[in-house]
Amino acid sequence: MSEHLDRGRRVLEAQPFSRLLGTELVALSPGRAELALTLREDLRQQYGFAHGGVLAYLADNALTFAGGTMLEGRILTLEMKINYLRPGLGERLIARAEAIGAGRSQAVCRCDIVAVDEGAEKLVAAAQGTIAVAPERPGTP
Repeated sequence: MSEHLDRGRRVLEAQPFSRLLGTELVALSPGRAELALTLREDLRQQYGFAHGGVLAYLADNALTFAGGTMLEGRILTLEMKINYLRPGLGERLIARAEAIGAGRSQAVCRCDIVAVDEGAEKLVAAAQGTIAVAPERPGTP
């Protein structure tokens, strides 16, 4: 297992919400991240599609992991935009993010989210965000 992936999995495990959803960090390398989760019934909205909040969560976390590999320090999402392209149907969601530009304190990243249904992937959302190094504040973890 790579050093990035091992460290990333420890970070993901420290996120109570990610544990609640059952998110898995599949891949992590400089400038790239892939997160996945099983699309359970309780993660769907009233029409049976993946809930938009679940898709936004996946994009946010994947963007932050990808950007975080390019930056040093405590990493947070500064802003994010998501486009929902089609209903998320299937057994699994996969978010693949990559950094498209990085400096010392910020990285701009993009992310595609696919739904996997019977082995076939369909693009369901696309996102872009800015990931930033959080300022150090005394007394914060």
